[in-house]
Amino acid sequence: MLDSLRFVLDRTSPVPLYHQLAQQLEAAIEHGSLVPGNLLGNEIDLSVRLGLSRPTVRQAIQSLVDKGLLVRRRGVGTQVVHTQVKRPLELSSLYDDLEAAGQGPTTEVLRNAAVPAAADVAAALGIAEGDEVTALERLRRTHGRPVAFLCNYLPAGLLGLDDTRLESTGLYRMMRSAGITLHSARQTIGARSATAEEAARLDEKAGAALLTMTRTAYDDTGRAVEYGTHIYRASRYAFDFQLLVRP
Repeated sequence: MLDSLRFVLDRTSPVPLYHQLAQQLEAAIEHGSLVPGNLLGNEIDLSVRLGLSRPTVRQAIQSLVDKGLLVRRRGVGTQVVHTQVKRPLELSSLYDDLEAAGQGPTTEVLRNAAVPAAADVAAALGIAEGDEVTALERLRRTHGRPVAFLCNYLPAGLLGLDDTRLESTGLYRMMRSAGITLHSARQTIGARSATAEEAARLDEKAGAALLTMTRTAYDDTGRAVEYGTHIYRASRYAFDFQLLVRP
């Protein structure tokens, strides 16, 4: 697999060669050119192919091992483990973000049912406690491995939520197709340890770090159209911020 990749190294650049190689390997993993399970081969072959010293190649590989993208296995070699998804903080669907990043997202619908709104759901959606809402629970995977567990609540009758469509597209895309114009959202990000049940669902160890996100989305009339509580594997997922200086 690695033989099909082309690496461009600028020996006149102030950026160290090991870092250039590491960046290009990381990009290949993020874009799916290298997928979990792929072997990189040995350091000697790679150094000869690229005209680099073995310590340079070793340093590049070690930097990705430290990031959790590669693992060295005795008797197997250096192997791609997974890619960490970096998601920009904007009002977008996780499915759309993963698809745009070439992550090959898939969705398993675990629940799609009408339920009475609990107090927190009712408060977020601006309805009475006990009013009917649609509850969704979905497990999202990239390259066949779990990355997030999504719980969403929508006002009853907002739109038709067919399991087949939910498995093949994002919730926000379905809203837009139904003529709902998303305008803004309130979002809170946190972190905690995984329970045993969550860890099993996300293929993590009990107590592993999870990112959490709660979001209430509003349409262009100011109506709350969705309340979500999501958990993400911190080993595979990160939020990407851009911070600006206020004038």
